[in-house]
Amino acid sequence: MLLTQVLPAAVLSVISLGLDPTAKWAAQAEADPTAVLPDNFAAELVSLIVVLVGGSLLIGLLQAAGWAAGSWVITQQAAGRPGSLESALRYGLRRALGLWGWTLLVSVIVGVGLCFCVLPGIYLAFALSMAGPVYLFERRDPIGRSFGMFHARLGLVLGRVALVALAVIVGSLIPGALEGAGTSAFGTDPFASPGAATGAVAVIGVTAVLALPAHLAQLIGLLVTYAEQRAHEAPVNTAGLAAELG
Repeated sequence: MLLTQVLPAAVLSVISLGLDPTAKWAAQAEADPTAVLPDNFAAELVSLIVVLVGGSLLIGLLQAAGWAAGSWVITQQAAGRPGSLESALRYGLRRALGLWGWTLLVSVIVGVGLCFCVLPGIYLAFALSMAGPVYLFERRDPIGRSFGMFHARLGLVLGRVALVALAVIVGSLIPGALEGAGTSAFGTDPFASPGAATGAVAVIGVTAVLALPAHLAQLIGLLVTYAEQRAHEAPVNTAGLAAELG
């Protein structure tokens, strides 16, 4: 999780902070209040969006590798087998592209749902929460199977996923607020001086590590919930689940 979730997120935050043109725009607006838009506004905005979207996609691929690797490690350990970092990452990289693709599709579906008065998006996020584990263990129809699991035992799965969501929200909001407050202490343009830049990067690094429990809660919570639902469907044991990962 440190290598595939925390580190990439911290790097993207540093890059985004360094490329953020709002401080320059504010200075130009103060210097020339009659200007409609700052100089090079469109080009700088498009560049920032491209970096953020492209960086997010690359991070998504790394996160998919981490999710697959983490799922493999947890399952191996539960089965009483050794799970080295090298073996875990090798498995994660093998499954990363497929898991990334399904995650993108789920994100688009949830995003479309959020556009319809938010509640449909929340429902879809809960109903599709098992899509990742389904892909890793079963590698067939992750979306349909996730919907089926969610509705087969609605109250049970809803409660489990709600607890995971609460842990992730709390575990993400607190570091996010600390990062915002910490970086703002170094001014609107922290990279204007080496000292401020060092301080801002240190704040981003520390707060990114503080978000680690949220990543762990999401991975472990959803994986255990999936295994529980499999046990309700048919007899299953940890060795069988470990064999399914391949």
